[in-house]
Amino acid sequence: MTMGSFYDYLWAFLIGGAFCLIGQLLIDYTKLTPARILTVFVVAGVVMGAFKIYEPIVEFAGAGATVPLTGFGNLLAEGVRKAVDEKGILGAFTGGFTAAAAGLSAAVICGFLVSLIFKSKDK
Repeated sequence: MTMGSFYDYLWAFLIGGAFCLIGQLLIDYTKLTPARILTVFVVAGVVMGAFKIYEPIVEFAGAGATVPLTGFGNLLAEGVRKAVDEKGILGAFTGGFTAAAAGLSAAVICGFLVSLIFKSKDK
């Protein structure tokens, strides 16, 4: 491993950890539910992606910025932007789904397969 790749991993870890820290602080010091916090992260990613604020963070932190939920929001914003450029206003409705199709499909398929293996239990 070269020193450059070490720093790439370090920055990905630190930036991804910072997103997690923000989430934990929101859980500890606000009355927001986890579902609302997740929604806040996705919307923040969409807003930062729409204003191209998130792009430099992704270039700097790599997976530390693309893996968290803010990265998903950024992916949606980028997909909509590209689709609007190609298809006009109709792209605003289809671009996010097209951009995130692979990740959403993987999540649904893996969730289904795990549900076949394990049995749910009532709390």
